[in-house]
Parts: sequence; structure tokens; C-alpha cells
Amino acid sequence: MMMTSSVHQQRALRVFMWTSILLLPVSLISICCHNIIADCLPPLLVALTYMTFCSYSYFKYKLTKNNSTVFSPIAKAVDPEHAYCIAYASQTGYAVQLAEKTAQVLQQAGISVVIVELNQLSLADLQRRRQMLFIVSTTGEGDAPDNADLFTRKLLNTAADLSTLRYAILALGDRHYQHYCAFGYRLAQWLQQQQAISLFDLVDVDNGDEAALRHWQHYLGKLSGHSEPADWNQPVYTAWTLRERRLLNPDSLGAPVFYLRLTQRDSLEQQYQWQAGDIAEIMPQYIAAPLTATEQLAQQKNLPHREYSIASIPQDGYLDLVVRQVRHPGGSLGLGSGWLTAHAKIGQSIALRIRSNFHFHTPLDDSPLILIGNGAGIAGLRAHLKTRQAHGLGRNWLCFGERQQARDFFFSDEILHWQNSGVLSKLSLSFSRDRPQAYYVQHALKEQATELRQWVAQGAVIMVCGSLKGMGEDVHNCLCNILTQETMDQLIADHRYRRDVY
Repeated sequence: MMMTSSVHQQRALRVFMWTSILLLPVSLISICCHNIIADCLPPLLVALTYMTFCSYSYFKYKLTKNNSTVFSPIAKAVDPEHAYCIAYASQTGYAVQLAEKTAQVLQQAGISVVIVELNQLSLADLQRRRQMLFIVSTTGEGDAPDNADLFTRKLLNTAADLSTLRYAILALGDRHYQHYCAFGYRLAQWLQQQQAISLFDLVDVDNGDEAALRHWQHYLGKLSGHSEPADWNQPVYTAWTLRERRLLNPDSLGAPVFYLRLTQRDSLEQQYQWQAGDIAEIMPQYIAAPLTATEQLAQQKNLPHREYSIASIPQDGYLDLVVRQVRHPGGSLGLGSGWLTAHAKIGQSIALRIRSNFHFHTPLDDSPLILIGNGAGIAGLRAHLKTRQAHGLGRNWLCFGERQQARDFFFSDEILHWQNSGVLSKLSLSFSRDRPQAYYVQHALKEQATELRQWVAQGAVIMVCGSLKGMGEDVHNCLCNILTQETMDQLIADHRYRRDVY
């Protein structure tokens, strides 16, 4: 993904202006040569000038309108070597949003900007660039996001002279994980080893912490020459109503999994749209009986949001979630899952905002689609199948795994109906506790390796949703063994291998 200024449009505007100016005297000379009566010249001149002005104004308006939704850096630094390159690594789309906001701050100061995902960078790019800003997330237990996988494997173990590169890093993470912002720190260490020069200290952001983001903005102000750039507005939550909640796996050997249905409180606000693959961010409520209402409100402001894959599409008229209840070793419920599955009452307001996760949106061409997941990851896969069905797209293969088919086959009626109606061309189920030996989704894929290669050769997109540790890692290794590492690298580069794992 690259966003640059529209040089051709600006050049066309200049040509149009000069052409209009030159046509004025030519028109007047032509009029005089044909002995037009003198008293006709003033109105003709006025009319021609007015037409030229209107045409110029309209063309300028179209140019402004067309550029309003893309990055169009002002040419303060036209040379790519002197423009700021913003490289992002994002698993859910949050780093992309921050990259776009960062670009806007620099653009407002007249600085040229280009945005790329980390996998698009080569060693030659790093050696050619002079200023780079890295905005990178850490996923799982200290891992790089998928769109930084190639960069990590091919460059982070490479020695190079980057002494002419000046850089800064915004590292995104969550302190609840042991390896907080590990990928950001690993990137910083590698750049330092290659003699790159840091513009300022690494800024780490814990779960979207506004104070840390403001610190980043402060540094951007120094880079751009604006001492006080405008604050980035915190996303606004919308009030939704919890309409339904039911347990999907009674008597399961695993933790309880709940289905939740929410609707917007005001029916006039049905403009809230999303796509399959997008994320619902929930703001939990603080549950503590001993605290006063004022104390609870103060605590509420410091609560981190929780993210869940959306299991429905806007055409359904409601928003579905699939939430596995988390219980800590001491017996207490997880903050987000506890609020949604146990504490929130039916009919109660739920603070929710939707964040686009465009790297995980449904392919809408006729390419085959292979959906792989386990557990609550069925949420995102269900939304993709709904979208493919709505667009009349078959050639879908669902590979889903859980513990026991009798208790953990979520949305079984719906899935079997899709299989019978042709929405699902192929269905592979793996229930690990229904066999003498554990049987997971990677085992099902391995058994059908020949067909998997055929689907990929036909242009299939592979999408994985569910737990990173265990399923996500094992499926990735399995795919590398079946398809070869070289093929997987190409699938990643072509955005034909996409994951939403957590």
C-alpha cells in the first residue's frame, strides 16, 4: 500500500491555467481580424473571462475532491531519499490507522510522505531512505504481525550498513502479555546494530494508551516544526443493546463459549457499517460492589477495551459476537469476557466501537477461499461465509476444529445448510477429543494436502481465525510443509494468506 501526491493532476491543472491565459489574447486578435464591431468586444471579453474562471474553478474543485481521500504530500521534499517513509506492521489494522494519522501530521507541515507495509521493504530501500518512521505491533508472545513476516525472516538476521538512516519507532503492545512490545524492541535493536541513528527514543504504547500516543505526537511536532500538533481524537463509543445471550457449549470439556447479539439502541442510527473481518471493540464496565459510583466512574476511564471478531454482517440487522469466557487461576472472570458473558444484563447498554481490519476483509472475486479456524474463531469465519453467500460466491472450504462434535460444533445447523446448498464446496471438521489420539485442524489439512495444493494453484486465498498459540502456529507450520516456504512467502506478498489470530 503506497500513498503519494498526484503529480500528473497538478501538472494538468497548470497546463489548463496557462492554456486559458494564452487563449484570451488569441481570441481577441481573432475577433479584431474579423472586423467585429467594437462595441461587441467588452461583452465578449467578459463572457470569455467568466467562462475561463468557471472552468478553472471547477477543475480545481474536482482535483481537491479527488485528492481528499488519499495522501497527497506537499512537495517540500520531492526526492524519495528525503521524504519520510512510514512503515507499518499491523495484525488488526490499528497500526495502519496510526500510520495514516502520523502521515497527516507531517503532510500538514508540507513534508512528503510515503506509507508502506513492512514486508514491502527491501534492504536496498532501507539503505536508500534517509528518514523512516516505524509503527509496529507485537502479536502473540512477542511475534511480528503477518505483514512483517518476510521482513523479519529475510532482513532482521542480515548485517548491513544503515549509518545514513535516521529512524523512530512507535511500538504497540499489551502489558498483559509477557513479551510486551517485543517485536518493536527487536527491530530497534537490529537498527542500532546496523548503525542507524535514532531520531528519538522508542515510544511504546500499552493498549492504545493516550498518554503514550500524545508523546509520539510531541515528537512528530518537533520533526515537522509544529510545536503543538492537534490532538488525535479518541474513537467514540456507540451505545448498543445486548438483546440475546446463550451458552453454545453446555457440558463442554472446554471453557464456556457464549453467543451474543447486539443492536443499536437508536434505530435511526443504522448507519454503522462494517465488513466481515472487522473488529468490535468493547469497553467493559467496572464491577466492584464496595466502590461508590464516583469511584467506579474513575476506574472505568482506565479500563482497556477488549476486541472480538464480528460474527455477522450488516445485512443481518444486528451484530453477533462469539465470546469464550476467561477465568483466571484465582477464580475471577476475565475483564471483557466476564462483563459480556456474566455481568451485563439483557437489555443493558454496551459501549462498542468498530475498527476496520481491512487486511482480513472477504475476497469478493471468484477466487477459491479456504477458511481455517478453531473455537471462538468461528465468529470471523462465519461472517466471511455470510458475505460470500450474499455475493453468490461458492468454492469455499471450511476447516474447523474444537473438542467434541456433540457439544462444541458451533452453528452446526447453519454450517451444514451451507454445505447442502453449495455455499461450502468442502467441509473439514476436526474434534480433538472424539478420537483415541488428538486430531486438530492441521491434521485434517495434512490428510488433504493434495487437494490443498490444487486449490492454491487455482488462486485460493487462505484465511485463518482463532487462537495464535497452538492452532495458529501449528497451522502455519503445516501449510509451510505442504506448500513449501517459498510458496507461503509468495502468498503473503500477494495478500493471499491472511490471519486474525490472538
